[in-house]
Amino acid sequence: MTALADDLRARLAAAGDPVRAVAQQAYMKSSMPFHGVPVPEVRRLTRAAAKETTDAAALRTTARELWDEASRREERYAAMQLLALRPVRADPAVVPLVEHMVRAGQWWDFTDDLAHRLAEALDARPEDTAALLRVWSRDEDFWMRRIAIIAQLGRGDRVDPVLLTDVIEPNAADREFFIRKAIGWALREYARVEPDWVRRFVAGHELSPLSVREALKHL
Repeated sequence: MTALADDLRARLAAAGDPVRAVAQQAYMKSSMPFHGVPVPEVRRLTRAAAKETTDAAALRTTARELWDEASRREERYAAMQLLALRPVRADPAVVPLVEHMVRAGQWWDFTDDLAHRLAEALDARPEDTAALLRVWSRDEDFWMRRIAIIAQLGRGDRVDPVLLTDVIEPNAADREFFIRKAIGWALREYARVEPDWVRRFVAGHELSPLSVREALKHL
């Protein structure tokens, strides 16, 4: 049990609001209870607690401990925030942790936040990360497929359209809402940079109405 993990647990518990906790648990449809701490505050508290920790391995160890031993959902949010800190951002060892968290978490709040770590991995190790995302885009677990599809969100003109195509096409006919939404979301974001490319992609693929509507929302 690390001192940083203990410190974070104490900070989160002290910042909790029992009334908010009930509402958060209901909104997130979570079997795990909440302390009642808003996500921006979880992030602030995590950064404050970890500001003196520059050892990437220590941050990863704490993140894994907080995640696996969490009794409140904010502890898992704090674990994810630790992986966003500068010492571990470009660390290849973060990617297996991301996979562990997505497979264990099985919900959109975890998957969507962790997608940012893959965007960073694409910047640091584009070929290896892209190859992994292509594998994940065909995984049996649709949350792994979702994170593969949305991994390039926020990359702007650094989006690789070939990779985007490769992760969407195996999922184009999927009936799962979270996959259809992810496809539309990824295309909508890329449309901010390459609207004509997105129009051609939508015209050339059989996508669900939801995916099409989301992709073309601002065009």
